[in-house]
Amino acid sequence: MGKMVAVLAQISTGLRRLSEAVAALFIALIFLTFILQIAVRYGARVDWLTGALPILEPQRYGWTLEFCLALWVWLIFWGNAFVVRREDHVTFDLLYLAVPRGVRRVFLVICGIAVGVGLLLSIEPTWGRFAFLRLKQTATLGDLLGSSIRMRDIYAIYIVFLVAVGLRALWAALEALIGRHSDPEDDAEHRGTETR
Repeated sequence: MGKMVAVLAQISTGLRRLSEAVAALFIALIFLTFILQIAVRYGARVDWLTGALPILEPQRYGWTLEFCLALWVWLIFWGNAFVVRREDHVTFDLLYLAVPRGVRRVFLVICGIAVGVGLLLSIEPTWGRFAFLRLKQTATLGDLLGSSIRMRDIYAIYIVFLVAVGLRALWAALEALIGRHSDPEDDAEHRGTETR
């Protein structure tokens, strides 16, 4: 049993590192595209440079803005689905910290179920709205990625976010129900911060 737990811990650590690497890749691509935008913007002001290097003609790089925006959308939803831990989220816990621990568990169960069920139930209507987006092409990403990229593809990460965060909320509710949750007050004391 102990060996299986160790293997599951290794898999969990590997998946966490992979998700962090994907988020880092999104950030790197945004940064490189931003640098390309700067080079093209200021290179276009030097006539001899664009004459010598026609690849720096600004008309070729209209896609960079939309590419950065699409990567930003993916970074936000990917990061919140797979990278940001529950204890890293900003919480409004004034009422939560004012009640006894037993009531806190009830709050965690109710909130976890409400958030989890709410997010998971919103998948179907959201996907229904995405059906319209499958018809709409992106304005400029077709120049970079081909005409098969649709707006639905850009926002599909939101469905992944709904599933991941919904399941995590239900898992947190289950942990609270069986008494295996961590208390934010304990976490704050462990980190040495003041909770009240």
